[in-house]
Amino acid sequence: MSFDVASFRREFPSLRSGIAHFDNPGGTQTPTVVGEAIARTMTAPLSQRGAGTLSQRNAEAVVVGFRSAVADLLGADPRGVVHGRSATALTYDFSRTLARAWSSGDEIVLCELDHDSNVRPWVQAAERAGVTVKWLRLEPTTGELDLDSLSVIGPRTRLVALTAASNLLGTRPPVATVAARAHEVGALVYVDAVHHAAHAAPDIAAMGADLVVCSPYKFFGPHCGALVADPALLEGLEPDKLLPSTNVVPERFELGTLPYELLSGATAAIDFIASWSPVEGNRRERLVAAAAAIADHELRLRTRIEEGLASFGEHLTLHSRAADRTSTLFLTLRDREPSEAYDFLAERDVLVPAGTFYAVETFRALGLSVDSGLRIGLAAYTDDSDVDRLLAGLGDLLG
Repeated sequence: MSFDVASFRREFPSLRSGIAHFDNPGGTQTPTVVGEAIARTMTAPLSQRGAGTLSQRNAEAVVVGFRSAVADLLGADPRGVVHGRSATALTYDFSRTLARAWSSGDEIVLCELDHDSNVRPWVQAAERAGVTVKWLRLEPTTGELDLDSLSVIGPRTRLVALTAASNLLGTRPPVATVAARAHEVGALVYVDAVHHAAHAAPDIAAMGADLVVCSPYKFFGPHCGALVADPALLEGLEPDKLLPSTNVVPERFELGTLPYELLSGATAAIDFIASWSPVEGNRRERLVAAAAAIADHELRLRTRIEEGLASFGEHLTLHSRAADRTSTLFLTLRDREPSEAYDFLAERDVLVPAGTFYAVETFRALGLSVDSGLRIGLAAYTDDSDVDRLLAGLGDLLG
């Protein structure tokens, strides 16, 4: 069964603006059901969690629902789901906590494909702990992870942090291969699935990851973050917390009263994705099937765009080349500044961002100056008319 993009688009009031959104790696549009879930939670009886009153039970149900939904999305245990203000905030929190076990002479391994939120927190924690940072390298000519660089993982490695999908190039590195090597030497594996979860239903066990982080606003939800891990692993970590706050996992990693309305919105976004499954089953099964159908739709459109970009010849260079990647394309232009191209397309209501995209190490590995190109990002609601407008705009710009 083909993905019904026309019906899908009708669920998003913002798309009536006429804007063709190719900015989706930076955040997606929001369907009506998510906004309604947020409003319903905020206007219903609500208080601190408990069992005594309806307001307490409502709060408890929202938290339990959030943990269950995120666990289904990531193939995780609900008891190991931690809410955070953002993926960046969660990574900073866990970098500080994990670094307490590091000592001088230890090493951590980071990846040149990563968003800076999975780089800088670890670099800064390593500097404070006197720990050496080593790198998994990007092969710029292919856009792939250089597997020879796995040799940097050794007996003093305490952590390997890498992305499940590059937010700049779309490259999906072989996380399971990296994780297996890391576990051979007893290192933890921290995976940034923020971009990956927008184009798939990740599986923490299949990836071999110990900790996985994602951001609901990249898959039609509100602005917040979520981290999943084995509850037993979380039990062994001691974060900073207020004295009266609970020491129960996962709550001891969550600072202050949870934003119930955002948790409700995130749950609604996950249920919304599951509702587009072409098959019946439990929520996890429907999420996997829906993600596969959406990925097929995005791949068809990505192929159209790539064919169109190829027709522009030497006017541009496409750097997204990996065999396994999301429908995200990064390109540089020969005769135009990225900001000029962005402005030209934006005047036509075609939103194609130019910027750093927080992918500092990836730009360096490609030998490019930061802020030197355009990123075209597709989402489930992208349709053929959007692609037509994009290619027509680029043709006018480069023609």
